[in-house]
Amino acid sequence: MKQHQFPAGWDDQRVRRVLTHYEKLTDEEVVAENEAAFETSSATAMAVPRDLVPTVRGLIAKHKRSRRP
Repeated sequence: MKQHQFPAGWDDQRVRRVLTHYEKLTDEEVVAENEAAFETSSATAMAVPRDLVPTVRGLIAKHKRSRRP
């Protein structure tokens, strides 16, 4: 069996809780949650060419690091 590596703060139990949460949602609840995610004024969604994804991720990480106190 393959061992999974989780991000900091995550473990198998937390992953199972998240999966259980989303598996129990109705279609209407899924839509509402997705719509709410796009209503935040601090983020946007856009299409990015696949070859630029690593660069964009790097810029986001750099931005997050620069905003830390």
